[in-house]
Amino acid sequence: MLAFAVALAAATPARAVDPFLRRTAAVQAVEKVGPAVVNITTQTEVRQQSPFEAFRGDPFFDRFFQDFFEPSRPRTAQSLGSGVLIDGDGHVLTNEHVVARASRIKVSLADGREFDAKLVGADPNNDLAVLRVESGEKLPWVTPGRSNDLLVGEPVIAIGNPFGLASTVTTGVISALDRSIRADERSYYGFIQTDASINPGNSGGPLLNAEGQLIGINTAIYQGAQGIGFAVPIDVAKRVVDQLIAHGGIDPVWLGVDLQDLDPNLHEALELPRGTRGALVTGVAPGGPAERAGLRRSDLVTRLEGHKIQSARDFYSIVEASSPGQELAIEVLRAGAAQKLAARAERISDAGVAALAERLLGLSLAGVEGGGFRVKNVRARSAAERIGFRAGDVLLAVNGRPLENTDALRRAVLDLQGRGRALVVVARGGGRYHVTVPLS
Repeated sequence: MLAFAVALAAATPARAVDPFLRRTAAVQAVEKVGPAVVNITTQTEVRQQSPFEAFRGDPFFDRFFQDFFEPSRPRTAQSLGSGVLIDGDGHVLTNEHVVARASRIKVSLADGREFDAKLVGADPNNDLAVLRVESGEKLPWVTPGRSNDLLVGEPVIAIGNPFGLASTVTTGVISALDRSIRADERSYYGFIQTDASINPGNSGGPLLNAEGQLIGINTAIYQGAQGIGFAVPIDVAKRVVDQLIAHGGIDPVWLGVDLQDLDPNLHEALELPRGTRGALVTGVAPGGPAERAGLRRSDLVTRLEGHKIQSARDFYSIVEASSPGQELAIEVLRAGAAQKLAARAERISDAGVAALAERLLGLSLAGVEGGGFRVKNVRARSAAERIGFRAGDVLLAVNGRPLENTDALRRAVLDLQGRGRALVVVARGGGRYHVTVPLS
């Protein structure tokens, strides 16, 4: 008995310091990266709309409001999210939806330090944003890893601030790769799926592998999911980050190709095998990226960047998430034979935007000082002409995008590709009208 007690006493301390029992790979990964994870708090001014706002501009009612109502005051809304410091210059990588429309941004470190931060740039198409911490202090940071060698089933770790609970760690595995999801009327492609818990407040935090390497940026845009989380692959994030730091944004790009959905009649006419999906090329811009890549009319695009193409809109959504100069892999069926092509995405010129707007909307446009675009001409026999558009009308917004400048018009027009109709806000005289325009 005495010998057993002595042996037990000797074994207990040895077991307590055994690194394989408690200091697991997950613990070491959190110790390594945790100090570089930040809690992001944003403030946004929200102006409450008066129920009598429609009467603004009438002299009688303006005087009435001045005499009997106080001017509306903005209220401040707060939101929470996460981020991770990715270099020694104080740059923080997070989700775009965490900082969208924020008037003030603060970041808090795990050690309690708190700093103001400024938005460097944002890319809503990939739901990514870069902030810069305003501090002369030395801050912890982690080098982004890579995501091109991920394995389904490998363990992963998420760190963030779900529901404001700072520095929360959850673990799981990679459930799937290359997931496509739709949220808030926007489609996202190539996401990492994980069963590590990702909740509101986790958005923008790091997803790590078992070695503590940064392999993704978590996002909680898929509301209502249980046991399902998503992350932007770090390879995508690195490409976007470089553009955001250098230019403050991602220039919209195009390939110069027109596509249409593959309906049953086209499927039969082209004598395609049962189950074949894709988008049919109906036109290629002369001298554009698609023509230089060898794309031809009547090609059936089946994959873009490895993603299956089910519709024309799928194709354009993936292009919208690309960067200028990025080479995109295209797979097509041509006369029944599979071919692989590569096209380099380019920034569309102002002339290209004008031509695209005229072709899709049936309208020739010119900028107006102060915002909006004046209709110079309406194409004969177009849907716009049938609806009643005329020269002198002013387009103020398209599909919820205010047309404040030429860059806004460029993004709005490119986003029309692959869609069937557009909701346009148009001014004529003293009135404003919402009009749905079928697209050519």
